[in-house]
Order: sequence, then structure tokens, then C-alpha cells
Amino acid sequence: MPAAEPVFLFGGIIMGKEELQKAVREAVQRVREKNPMAPSITNTVTINLVANAQLAVGGSAAMVYMPDEGEAMAQLGGAMYINMGTQMPIYAETLIRTARALREEGKTWVVDPVGIGVGGLRMSVLKSFKEFKPGVVRGNASEIIALANLWGLESGVKNDGVRGVDATDSVDEAGAAAVSVARFTGGAVAVSGVRDLVTDGKVVVRCDGGSKFLPMITGAGCSLGGVVAVYACCASPFIAALTGTLVYNLAGERAEKKSEGPGSFQVHFLDELYKASAEEISVQSFSIEEE
Repeated sequence: MPAAEPVFLFGGIIMGKEELQKAVREAVQRVREKNPMAPSITNTVTINLVANAQLAVGGSAAMVYMPDEGEAMAQLGGAMYINMGTQMPIYAETLIRTARALREEGKTWVVDPVGIGVGGLRMSVLKSFKEFKPGVVRGNASEIIALANLWGLESGVKNDGVRGVDATDSVDEAGAAAVSVARFTGGAVAVSGVRDLVTDGKVVVRCDGGSKFLPMITGAGCSLGGVVAVYACCASPFIAALTGTLVYNLAGERAEKKSEGPGSFQVHFLDELYKASAEEISVQSFSIEEE
């Protein structure tokens, strides 16, 4: 007989794969019905793709960078996205004030610790984020390990493999760090790689799919963070992170079949994000395990 799917407690409710799939479907449906706004403070290289991806899945986008704008958007948005990829001197004030406002408003926010380890401003801001506890941390394996180490959490790896914005560690090597960070924040962590990992600190979900072209377009990971923030307007951090990861893997698979290279892939990818149904996203391949 085949092994039974594992079940686990989520918010006090026993859930298995079917229940997770239902939660994903509901998140997708609510976003498309409500068109929620998830403002972003994101890096200047990827603003266009982040906004377009948020729009494609049914959300609304707003890009800000001034301190008072960040505080205002923390009040107006359903959730918010902060990407550390491009730092400007004003961000020393903007990012801290925005994170504090998000905590005061009780809003979920997603952080992508792009380039962690590069520059004093970036490290100082990321270190301060420990106090404000983002709802979702999304990054590559090396970034998640580096963040756990920066926050003094158990990572399982002393020296991370950050190389600019690239990862030299595997998703499996980042598993302990991801679980540690999720347990500390009480939210979720999504680690992107060949086989993605999403965890709330108790449950680890492994997600299949994607495309070889995703690492070849600037902002693929950054835009995923923005999409997760859209879903976080209508779902828990864990379900938002899982839903975003699944729709990216599905859209990536489908877009690659129609593409000749990274340029055409990006166009098809946005189309596939837009076309993917709630049912199709929910049955995209994933497996669950208890931590």
C-alpha cells in the first residue's frame, strides 16, 4: 500500500495535502476577487517586473521609497514587500520606519534579503529587522543561511555562500536555517532553488517545477517576493509563500515550453501567471513533511 500523506497541525487545525491545496485555491480566488494592494520598496533593477507580476496574479502594485510614503503604505496596503537589492542612503530611515509601522499596523510583510553581506547599510537594516519580525522571508539558500547567522539563530552552516546576489549553498543546506528563521518570526520562509522549500517552522513543503530560464531574467526572485505579498493580503504567511511558489513553478514550466530564450520567456511567463487557474496552481507538484 502507498504511504499515507502526512498530516500536521496548522493554526490548531489538522491539515494534509488536500487541505493545503484547498487553502491555496482560496488564496488565489480571494486575490482575484479583491484585487488587493501590496506596496513594495524594491530594487531599481526589478521594479517593472515586480509590479507586472503582482498585477498578473490579480493584485495591485505601488512602488515607494520615501520614509513617509513607506509609513503611509503600511497603513493602506493589505501587506507589503521590502527588497534589499538596491540600497540608497535614505533607506536607513525609510526601511526602519516602514517596518515599525507595519508592526504597529499588524500587517504581514515580506522581506527579500538580497545581497546580504554587502555593505554596512544593508547589514545594519537587516539586523534591525530582527526586532520587527517579517511575516515571510524569501530568498536563495545562501541568503537565508546568512540571515539566520546575522540574527544569531541556528543555521547549521557557519559560513554562508553568499556571492553578491547569487547562492553557492543548496536548498537542502538551508533547511535548518529556514526552519530556525520561521520559528523565530512565527511566519514563513521560502527558499528558492532547483527544488524550492517553504516552511512555517513546523512543516516543510518541497515544491517542484519552474524553469531553467528563471535565473536568467533579472528580478525573477524579486518579483516572487512581490507576488507572495499580494497573496499575504488574503492568506496566512505560510499559505501566501506556498501559493506564490507554486504559481511561479507552474508558470515557469509552461512559459519555457513556448520560449526560445530568456527574452521570450519573460513575456510568456507573465502571461502564464495571469492565465493560471486556482485549481491548476493548487495541484502543482509539492510534497509535505513534518519538521
